[in-house]
Amino acid sequence: MKSKQMATTCIHAGRRAPVRNRPEATPIYQTSVFTFADLDDVERFFAGEQGTYLYSRYGNPNCSVVEAAIAAMEGGADAVVTSSGMAAILCALLAFAKAGDHVLCSDEIYGATATLLQTELQKLGVECSFVSCHQEENVIAAIRPNTRALFAEVVTNPLISVVDIGMLARIAHERGAKLIVDNTFTTPYVVRPLEKGADLVIHSVTKYLNGHNDVVAGVVVGNDPAVMDDARQRMKLMGLNLGPFAAWLVERGLKTFALRMRQHCANAEKVARFLQSHPMVSKVYYPLLESHRTFAVAERLGLHAGGGMLSFVTSEETEKLNRMFRAMEMIVIAPSLAGIATTMSHPLRTSHRLLAKEKQRELGITNGLIRLSVGIEAPEDIIADLAKGLAAME
Repeated sequence: MKSKQMATTCIHAGRRAPVRNRPEATPIYQTSVFTFADLDDVERFFAGEQGTYLYSRYGNPNCSVVEAAIAAMEGGADAVVTSSGMAAILCALLAFAKAGDHVLCSDEIYGATATLLQTELQKLGVECSFVSCHQEENVIAAIRPNTRALFAEVVTNPLISVVDIGMLARIAHERGAKLIVDNTFTTPYVVRPLEKGADLVIHSVTKYLNGHNDVVAGVVVGNDPAVMDDARQRMKLMGLNLGPFAAWLVERGLKTFALRMRQHCANAEKVARFLQSHPMVSKVYYPLLESHRTFAVAERLGLHAGGGMLSFVTSEETEKLNRMFRAMEMIVIAPSLAGIATTMSHPLRTSHRLLAKEKQRELGITNGLIRLSVGIEAPEDIIADLAKGLAAME
C-alpha cells in the first residue's frame, strides 16, 4: 500500500498478503467479523451460499470443519457445535419441546442434565419426569399424551449400564415423540445412535471427541434439515456458539480419535477384568463383562467395544478411600473424564451430589462407588497403580 500515516499503516499494511498454497492444517480464523467486497457479496451470505460468513456467533470456518467431521463420524447429515455439552443438550431438547410439552428422561443420567431438566426447562413450562429405561413397560407407562421427547445416554453415568436405544426409538416413534441420545461415553467408535433410530445425538465434545482436557464444547447431530436449522438458530440467538480457537483444538483432537478410542477401549476391558478379580472390589460396572446386568443389551446393540469408562464399588469408609487416592502415583481425582490420562471421580461428591439422597441410594450411588476414566497409558502401568491404591486400603 502507498505510504500512510502510522496509525493507518499499523492497521492495514500486510493484511492482504497472498497465499498461493493450501495449508495442510486448517488456519485459525480468530475473528469476530468477516468482511464483504460489495453488497452482492452480503446477499450471498444471506442466501446461504456455502463458505460465506458474517459474524462468528453465527458461524466460523473452524466450526464448520468440526461440524462436517462429526456429522460424518456419527453418520448424520448435519451437526451444530456449541459452547459446551450442556448447551448441546439445551439446543436438542428445545428443538422438540416447548411450553406445555413433556420430556421423559432416563433416571440414570448425568447430574447436571437432571438439574437442567428439573430447573431451567421447568421454568420454560416444559414438564420433565424420569424413568428407568431398562424395562420397556416402564417407559411405555411413563409416556404422556404431551410427551415430545425421550432423552437417554447410551451408557449411563455413572453406573455404565447400556440402554437399548433401538427399543426407546421404537416406543418414542410409535407415540409421536422423538429420541435424543447422549453418545458422549460410547462415541461413534462404539455405536452410532442415528442408525439405531435416534432422532438427535449430542456429545460433550469436551470428552472423547476432543480428548485432551483442554476444550469445553458440545455438538448436536441429526438428519432432519428443519430440526438442525432450529438447533442452529437457537445456538445463534442464545449465544451458545463455540469459539474458533476451541474449534481448531477439537479438529486437532478428532484426527487421532480412532487411535485413542481403540486404546481406551482395550485398556478399559483389561482394567475391568483386573478389578473384577480383586478382593477389595465388590462390584465392577463395564458393558463387556458377562456379569454386568446389561450385558445382553450390549450384545443386542452389537457393541464391538465397551468404551473407556467403568465404575467399581469398594470400601464405604472415607478414610480408606482417601488412603487409596493418596497411594496412587499416576491416577488422580478429576471431576471430568475421557482425557488421555487415567483419572478417577467420586460421583457421590461430584457429578451426582445434587441428587436427592433417596435417589442416590436407589441408583446405587454410594460412598464406595468410584468412576474410572481409563486412559491410553500402557495398561500394565494403569493396573499397577490401581493395585497400589487398593492395597493401601487393606
